[in-house]
This record gives sequence, structure tokens and C-alpha cells, in this order.
Amino acid sequence: MERIRLDQAAQQAVDDYLEYRRIVGDDDGGTLFTPEEYERYKEKVIPQRTKNRLYVSYGVPGGMDCKLIGPETECFCTHRYKEHKTDFKTVPDERPLALPCRVGGCRCVTYEYLPLIGGSQPVRCRCKHTAHDHSEGTGHTCTKCSSSCAGFQSSYTCGCGQPSYGHQTLVETRREREERGLPVGQDVPYVAMGGLTGFSSLADGYLRLDPSGVGPPPASVLYPERSGSFQPHVFEEAYGNTSVSSGQVDEASSTGILQPLPDLRTREEKDMAYFERRYQERLKAERMQRVSASRGSRASSKPSRTLPGGKARDTR
Repeated sequence: MERIRLDQAAQQAVDDYLEYRRIVGDDDGGTLFTPEEYERYKEKVIPQRTKNRLYVSYGVPGGMDCKLIGPETECFCTHRYKEHKTDFKTVPDERPLALPCRVGGCRCVTYEYLPLIGGSQPVRCRCKHTAHDHSEGTGHTCTKCSSSCAGFQSSYTCGCGQPSYGHQTLVETRREREERGLPVGQDVPYVAMGGLTGFSSLADGYLRLDPSGVGPPPASVLYPERSGSFQPHVFEEAYGNTSVSSGQVDEASSTGILQPLPDLRTREEKDMAYFERRYQERLKAERMQRVSASRGSRASSKPSRTLPGGKARDTR
């Protein structure tokens, strides 16, 4: 594979282009703005984009945000969120707010998230056909069995435990999201940021430490032993540790629990420390096995000596 080397000026040019693409998106129509046009575009669009940013999420009404939509997240119509209308001079008052697709020939009237299995495989409808076999228009009727399929509806169960047909794509303003008690992140000039407010926003809702996607979790989650909601581990209960049930875990009791179960990870032990401990335990067991095998072979190879009178004495 050929290695490409760039000097400092070329690296800066690449960074400037990526910054340009994140801000402008497809608004330039495929032709790069001149520096003057680019500056005028930023002066016009960035304040408007900051004021009227739309936060898009996917989840059960009244529940957590199971998926926070970003610029590259695909819609039911297979086009990405950044290819839909996301910038408004004035946010319309009607709800739900429609974000039509801007790709030519697409009949998608609003952005609608479609879950993926394993991150790549789209879910199927109850009629066994994929979303590609359904119309992207209103109703999502099936093009292969339109007589029996009333519209796309999947029995796929989300990580939150609810079926996908119980979820909906929610588009809300900054004020509406703050009223729900969810963070809005920092003001950014980039196009189609959707619901992304932090790095944890990239994870699904049930994998995040909090239901919003950003911000520290409450102390009861970080330090469960300090709250009344502390629940002992099932193995700790099985080994009869009475101090765990009361929420107080001392070093002696936790060591006694883990001695017969070295495969378990303690609360204070990080991932790398755990695997390093298991690796050292395996090396120690292999050394002990080799030592015992070598002792047995040396003992079996020692000859016996003959005592006066014809009796053999074992030298082992």
C-alpha cells in the first residue's frame, strides 16, 4: 500500500476542507464556494443554525432516547439525515415537524429513523420484506405484497425492551428539549448535528450511563454502595457475605469471596488489570505444572543401589 506524505501546509488544507464540508454540507451544489462566498455563507447561516437547531432522536414517547440522530444516520428512504432539510429561517409551529428529503426523485416527506441489526442489517417488516421493498412515501406500503401489507411494521425489539413499532422519531427545538430535562450541548456551526451532544451520544440509549447521551451520571450510579439502592452480586449472596447486603464492602470480605472464584472481577479492578491478573495466574499454573512434571521424571529415572547381602535399596 502506497503511503502518502503531506507537509504541514497540505495537512492544514485538508483540515480546512473537512471544516468546510462540515459547515456547508451539500449547500454549495457540488461547486466549492469562493473564500468570499464562504465567509458570506457563514455570516448568514451559522447564527440562524445556532438559534434554530433541531434535535432529532428515536425512542418510546416518555422514555429514553434509544438513538440520537447524527448527520450520517440513514433514514427509512436510505438517505442520510444531512441530505434532509435541517436548516430553517423560522421553525414552523406545526408538530410533528417534517424534515423532507432533498435528494431528487425521493418521495420521503420527513426523516424517519430505521433501526439496524448489528449496525448494518436493516430490520424486516412483518411481511418478511425489507424497507427497500416498501415505499418511502407516507404509509410505507409494500411494493411486493401491497394487498396484504398495510404498511411497514417490524416486530424487532429494541435494546430498551420495547418493540420498534412502539418507537417514533422525535424532532424538537432547543426549548422543547430543555423542557424535557435533556441537555442541548454546545453551540456548533456544523450542519445536521441532530441529537448529538457528546461522544456518548453515539452509543445506544441502553448502553449509556444516563438517558440523555451526555453529562455525568448521578452519584447513586457511580457509588451504589453509598445509596440504599445497592444490590449485591449474585455470587456474593451465594457465598454468604453478610456485610455486602448491608451496603458495606470491606477488603477482607471481598477477598474471601473472590478467593474460590478467581475469574470474577472486583469492583475496584479495571479491565486491563483484570486480564493481566488472569494472565499471570495462568503463567504461574503452567510453571507449577512443568516443575511437578520435571520432578516426577527425575524421580523415576534414578537407579536403585544394591546393599550388601543382595537387597536393593531405593535411592528415591
